[in-house]
Amino acid sequence: MLRTMMTSKIHRATVTQADLHYVGSVTVDADLLDAANLLPGELVHIVDIDNGARIQTYTIAGERGSGVIGINGAAARLVHPGDLVILIGYGQMDDAEAREHQPSVVFVDSENRIIGTGSDPAEALPGSGLTRGDVVENPLVAAGGGAGPGAATVAP
Repeated sequence: MLRTMMTSKIHRATVTQADLHYVGSVTVDADLLDAANLLPGELVHIVDIDNGARIQTYTIAGERGSGVIGINGAAARLVHPGDLVILIGYGQMDDAEAREHQPSVVFVDSENRIIGTGSDPAEALPGSGLTRGDVVENPLVAAGGGAGPGAATVAP
């Protein structure tokens, strides 16, 4: 059995341009592609933090050091300049590889310059004001109440 795992993430990048009349894809600064271990032509999902849109497309290498995150083609109707996005790459691997896999996580500033890297998909960059993805803040879950049949529970 193959498992589909997150292999790469560029977290909270700022869209710098959107062009409806362009061949579809996302143009990404080549430095960001390298840091995230993404190749030109590779499938990525784009999650728009501002409006919740979620699309999939492929990458095109943009000018190195430019900070470009350009949404091209029909996706430009959903994702706009100034929006914060997460670009996520996935890969298929067997169970043993999946259990050992360390994804490439890239954190950027508002100009899409790299400010941190890691391999923990739940990590929040220190000082970012963001909460780790595995922190439970729901008081019902934290107190052990409110869970119905089949609901997930938190181990003590």
